[in-house]
Amino acid sequence: MAGEEAVRLRPPRNAVDRRALGWWRARCLLSAAVPVAVLAVLGLLIEPARGWLLTAAAVLGATGLAATAFLPAWWYRVHRWEVTDEAVYVRTGALWQEWRIAPMSRIQTVDTVRGPLEQLFGLATVTVTTASSKGALRAEGLDHELAAELAERLTALTRATPGDAT
Repeated sequence: MAGEEAVRLRPPRNAVDRRALGWWRARCLLSAAVPVAVLAVLGLLIEPARGWLLTAAAVLGATGLAATAFLPAWWYRVHRWEVTDEAVYVRTGALWQEWRIAPMSRIQTVDTVRGPLEQLFGLATVTVTTASSKGALRAEGLDHELAAELAERLTALTRATPGDAT
């Protein structure tokens, strides 16, 4: 169209904090350890099913260790975020990558979350809720101080942006 600039989608500029690797590894290990422990205990307690329960525990444990070794590094390469004066950009995913963009005029709320593991690693998640049926945008694995500054900046930007967030 005459007089309009072409918009080119580019990857968001900012990577998550490197400590997110440890946080993701801990989450993967815990996600695998709980069912492995349950299967192992049941295998020790239930004689007739001992063989298949312990085999299932071993297979699940090996799969969990492989996921812990592989997935966090992949997620670190893929997860990106950026905030400009016009929008919030988030790219996530491993096999199915998702790019989400929320214009400032569509933002309804900005939240920061720090679960127990995130606190242990000094991280936080910034959640940007919009009027989209797709749901909120989440920038995970951010330094907790950066996340607080980002929430303040987004609040100021959305307050200064005309629109009704619907």
